[in-house]
Amino acid sequence: MVLKTFGWSFAVTALGLVAAVLFGGWTAFGIVLILSILEISLSFDNAVVNAGILKKMSAFWQKIFLTIGVLIAVFGMRLVFPVVIVAVSASMGPVEAVDLAFNEPERYEQLVTDAHPSIAAFGGMFLLMIFFDFIFEDRDIKWLGWLERPLAKLGKVDMLSVCLALIVLLVSSMTFAVNAHQHAGHADKAQTVLVSGIAGLITYLVVGGLSGFFENRLEESEEREHEAEEEAKKAGKPASAAVMVGKAAFFMFLYLEVLDASFSFDGVIGAFAITNDIVLMALGLGIGAMYVRSLTVYLVRQGTLDDYVYLEHGAHYAIGALAVILLVTIQYQINEIITGLVGVILIAWSFWSSVRRNRALAAQGIDPQDAPPGV
Repeated sequence: MVLKTFGWSFAVTALGLVAAVLFGGWTAFGIVLILSILEISLSFDNAVVNAGILKKMSAFWQKIFLTIGVLIAVFGMRLVFPVVIVAVSASMGPVEAVDLAFNEPERYEQLVTDAHPSIAAFGGMFLLMIFFDFIFEDRDIKWLGWLERPLAKLGKVDMLSVCLALIVLLVSSMTFAVNAHQHAGHADKAQTVLVSGIAGLITYLVVGGLSGFFENRLEESEEREHEAEEEAKKAGKPASAAVMVGKAAFFMFLYLEVLDASFSFDGVIGAFAITNDIVLMALGLGIGAMYVRSLTVYLVRQGTLDDYVYLEHGAHYAIGALAVILLVTIQYQINEIITGLVGVILIAWSFWSSVRRNRALAAQGIDPQDAPPGV
């Protein structure tokens, strides 16, 4: 079962790691491995969400999502999107960016380094908003209760996450301006950081708005589907319900694509905190994306990962850590190994906490899936 589900992921992992060694030696191997682990870690909750929705869809739409959807996720968000980010931030064409990455790596690295403050501000704000919206929401299941309970109370204040994110951005841009005061063009760079950060905030709000829109349409479709089924039963015409199922599945597919794109964006932006090399980034994120597909299929067939209730918390704390790291790297350099290990440690911690919770419940004769809210 495991080999059948994860076979392609294992094959892509082997090929990707070999390509990394050939491209940049063992250092590149380590970076790609960290990126892969980071992407897989951040995508646990993505896989859980995908599986929960895919269970409601027909076999046809499941196949569409796991084929066309994966192509969009792997080649669109993980491979093409990093190139687009570099091209836009460095004011060059995508083809030129790829050509520089392969043929003039030193010049490419310098261009990316010069553009890093804007990339870090954009990505840091996007990830920070995801983290804020998570920790300020009141949840039945709390991992670090001593921290999450008071934050959930604060979350009742409207627009708190947006206000805090803007404050963090202002402090970051002002600090960057002060520290860069002796360098030419410091004002322009500080303004670029501010504008890029606002763009990251707007992007998050747009993605969130689209997700909410499709979710609402999905709920409306499900309500109409239920009504149609009831009417069809009374009239003896079950065929009408099939049409509504198709529409509901279509909106599910659109909703899933928006969600998957937003989760993919997390990994792509977070990858810039580890490396600026788009080749290594593409290899690492591509490997991670394959495991997202495999995990989704595994969850649909088994549903076992739903038992590890703190994984979503760990993934979002990792996102928060990456956001802080990106904002700090606007001015200071942080070792790539440290950056990558932070997320892995948080995920491992949340996984172990989930295991301990399940064992404690089992000792009390309680099925983890049947545990009451808050336990």
